[in-house]
Amino acid sequence: MTEQAVITGFGAVTPLGVGAQTLFDRWAQGEAAIEGGEGMCNDFEPSEHLSRKEIRRADRFAQLALAASEEAVRQAGWAESLPYHAERIGCVIGTGAGGLQSFESELDVLRDRGYHAVSPLSIPRIMPNAAAAVVAMRYGLKGECYGITSACASGTQAIGAGMRLLRLGVVDAVVVGGAEGRHTVFSRAAFKLMGATSQSGCARPFDRRRDGYVPGEGAGVLVLERRSSAEARGAEVLGEVVGYGACSDAYHLTSPEPGGRGATQAIRSALQDANVGGEDIAYVNAHGTGTPLNDRTETIALKAALGPASMEVPVSSIKSAIGHLQGAAGAVEAIATLIALRSGIAPPTLGLEEPDEGLDLNYVPLVQQALLEPTAGTRIGVSNSFGFGGHNAVVVMKAP
Repeated sequence: MTEQAVITGFGAVTPLGVGAQTLFDRWAQGEAAIEGGEGMCNDFEPSEHLSRKEIRRADRFAQLALAASEEAVRQAGWAESLPYHAERIGCVIGTGAGGLQSFESELDVLRDRGYHAVSPLSIPRIMPNAAAAVVAMRYGLKGECYGITSACASGTQAIGAGMRLLRLGVVDAVVVGGAEGRHTVFSRAAFKLMGATSQSGCARPFDRRRDGYVPGEGAGVLVLERRSSAEARGAEVLGEVVGYGACSDAYHLTSPEPGGRGATQAIRSALQDANVGGEDIAYVNAHGTGTPLNDRTETIALKAALGPASMEVPVSSIKSAIGHLQGAAGAVEAIATLIALRSGIAPPTLGLEEPDEGLDLNYVPLVQQALLEPTAGTRIGVSNSFGFGGHNAVVVMKAP
């Protein structure tokens, strides 16, 4: 029998504040943290969560991962000591760009002050696997450890990878998630010139006026354990990752396949892996970027994968409140999905005032909705992530 991957802890740092519950509560009440066309973690003070050594050696994306992991590990009951042999605990953290902030700043140093002024810490701060490495180092996790870089699907694929490690029996537990630091002058210019980001600076997923996504930063981390191991140590099971599906559009580096076939395949694969159907789904956290193509193809995919149930199930986008956290998005949104299932609330898609033609699902416009009571005492939800490069990744989660 395949071991179940249960969640015993989760943590988040987002533009809505430090803490996973803070994120959900403020979003559910209709608060947004987008200013000047970006979602920044202005409440995050590194010195409150990291040592001076960690701050000096880690780029902002890794600092955010450390802060999110602190909350997750504490909730899991690992704060004092590890519950398993260190060699049996893994760590997989995704990111889209890694230490882009450090990369750009050190290039400025090189140009302005010369070769010998470049920091010897540059490479450790830049490398995309740094978040996984520093989290593993902080807690002494000696199992399989690596970073995943698949653009906006990175965080979700990290969760899927961790779930598979547990199922294979490679580890007894694994810390998974995603992290992304604040945007730089270069990245702002590049995304704007390729037409990806909102020219109006507004996040309006599924709205007729949507004109691109709003970039943001943050991190989300979850602690996954084998159910038998978690129950044996008396841990509280907060939820379960029951399904994972991923595939490639193999179509275009930045545009989704117009028919939504890849997204549909990923959702169907995740549902099949979870052994559930569209009629079993209580909530969908949409990728919902606010770009014209993504919102339309995601709608097509949800209709195809969920069938008639797609017209009733609440579907909302947290990007309307915090922006698009790119490599961190999937992990943060999985956490939001879990809390939605646990609380029985579907938070709103903010800014959705003028639904576009053909985008006719229940996108929970402006105001939260109550989820239906589960027939079997358990709610099941879907969290979608579709990244540049055609990466499609979906997790199915269950919560009592």
